[in-house]
Amino acid sequence: MSVDHRELGRDLEFFATTPIVGAGLPLWLPDGAVIRNELEKFAAEQAARSGCRGVYTPVMAKKELYERSGHWSKFSEDMFPEMKIGGESFLLRPANCPHHAQVFAARGRSYRELPFRVRELGSMFRSELSGVLSGLSRVRQINLDDAHVFCSREQVQAEVIVALDAIERCYSTLGIAERGYRLSIRGGEGQYLGTDEQWADAEDHLRGALNARSIEYVEAKGEAAFYGPKIDVQVRDAHGREETLSTVQLDFNQPERFDLEYTAEDGSKARPVMIHRGLLGSMERMTALLIERFEGRMPPWLAPNQVSILPVGDRHQVEAERLRADLEARDVRVAIAPDGSLGRRIREARTHRDPYIAVIGDNEVHGGTVDVLVPARGGRAVVDASVFVAQVVSGIEERALLPADF
Repeated sequence: MSVDHRELGRDLEFFATTPIVGAGLPLWLPDGAVIRNELEKFAAEQAARSGCRGVYTPVMAKKELYERSGHWSKFSEDMFPEMKIGGESFLLRPANCPHHAQVFAARGRSYRELPFRVRELGSMFRSELSGVLSGLSRVRQINLDDAHVFCSREQVQAEVIVALDAIERCYSTLGIAERGYRLSIRGGEGQYLGTDEQWADAEDHLRGALNARSIEYVEAKGEAAFYGPKIDVQVRDAHGREETLSTVQLDFNQPERFDLEYTAEDGSKARPVMIHRGLLGSMERMTALLIERFEGRMPPWLAPNQVSILPVGDRHQVEAERLRADLEARDVRVAIAPDGSLGRRIREARTHRDPYIAVIGDNEVHGGTVDVLVPARGGRAVVDASVFVAQVVSGIEERALLPADF
C-alpha cells in the first residue's frame, strides 16, 4: 500500500469524500471515527491533566464578534460568506478564541480564579480554494483541539511551561520523536495588533519558557499570529513536508478588544493575558500524519479493530465467542471472521492492519490457549487465553506503540 494517507484512508475505509457533500468536507467512516474518537479522548485527558475544564460553544456568531476580535479585518477573505438571519449578520467561526473570551466574560472574575483554563474540541471553518484541498490535511471544516488560558502577566511563563510539558507527553505517547520547536515572532512588515512593549514582553515570556525546559528552538521572524507571538511544534510527514501541529500563542490583544478584566488582589481592575494552546492540533491533520507515519498499522489503542478472532471451523465457534466476550468485557474492539479458508482470513486481517490475529482450532480449545499472530512484530506464539487477554488489555491501557510481544 501507498504511504499517502488519502490512498490508505480509502483502502482501509477510514474516510471518504463525495462530490455531493463537497471537496474539503471528508466523511469519517466507522473505522476512521474510532481513530478520531480515541485521539479526542486522549486530548481531553491531557487537557484535564493540565488543568483545563471543558466547554461547548456555537460554531457561528454574529459578525460583530469577529469584527471586535480582529478576525474579520484580517481573515474575511478566508471566511465563509455572512448569513443574514432576522436582519442580523452571522458567520461560521474561523477560530474558537472569540467564543472562549466570552466564556471568561460571562461574569466577573477574581484573581483567585486565575489561571482560568477552558478547553473545547470545536469545529471552525475556512473557505479554502478547491485547488489546495487535500484529504484530511487541508479541509474546510477543522476540528481543533483548542484550549485558552486567562491569567495574570506573572503567571504567563509558568502556564506556557505547563503547555510545553503537555505537548511533550502527547508526542511521546504518539511516537512522534522527530519534532522541532519554532518561536514565531513579529517581522518588519505585517498587520500586528498591540504595542511594541506588549510584543517584546510576550516574546520574552515564550523564550523564557523554552529555555526553562532546555528545548532547542529556532526563531522565525514574520511568522507570528497577528495578535501575538507563538511557539509552533513542527513535524515532517511521510513525504518530508513540514507541518505545524501544536501551538502555544500569547495574546494581549483580544482581552483588550473585548475589555476582559478581573479583580486584582488590591481591588483594582486588571487585564488578563490570553494564551491559545493546542496540544494535538486539528484532528484531521493529526490523523493524516499518524496514518502515514504508521502506514495504516495504527498502535493497538488507536486501531479500529484490535483483535481479529479466526475459528478454524464451526466446532471452534463457541470458544471464539467466549474469547470475544472476555475481550469485550475489557473494552477491547474485536471481530470474529468465521467464513472462508483460514489462509484467506489471515491475509484479510493482515491487510486490514489488525494488531492481533487470534486463531482457535482443536489444540487451542483443548488447551485453553490461543494461537496468536502479531504482524507488526512478525511473531507467532501459542499462549494461554487468559495471558493473551491480559497482555492485550495492558498494552491498550498503556497506549503502547507496538502490540505485545508473546
